[in-house]
Amino acid sequence: MQELTAEAIRASFVNAEERDLELLDIPLDHMLIDWFPLDFLGWRDASTRSRCYVVVELDGVATGLVLRAAQSTARAHNGICNICRTMQPGNQVTMMSARKGGEAGRRGESIGTYMCADLSCHSNVRLAHPLAPGEFRASVDFRIDSTARRMRDFVRRVRDAE
Repeated sequence: MQELTAEAIRASFVNAEERDLELLDIPLDHMLIDWFPLDFLGWRDASTRSRCYVVVELDGVATGLVLRAAQSTARAHNGICNICRTMQPGNQVTMMSARKGGEAGRRGESIGTYMCADLSCHSNVRLAHPLAPGEFRASVDFRIDSTARRMRDFVRRVRDAE
């Protein structure tokens, strides 16, 4: 990703209402981020854990989404993140929903998918870890590229929903 200022991050959100932008907490360490290896920037709001944010680069333009995390309940079974496709304990995967962009969003329509609860997909695919049952071994580069593509596709679906 290209390096983004706090102002550029704020300006990137395509599904945010004015109130969302007022409540937006930019990560405290955003000035220390190593932007080059990032596939996307994702974080949970420190003041309201159910509010999350993700910013990707689409066609050279920073594009962000405000996400809502479902209230998590302790689950005994494992879950799979639809972005990085890693299997994790159930409490580390949660349903994230995003209000659609444009008129559809103003009508209250949203799109959701299961994601890593801490939005660490870009780190998870870079870790060498034993495979869980049902996971397949793929090259790290393939996993990185696929994760980045799936996140961009999700953001595009939300942005272009009409």
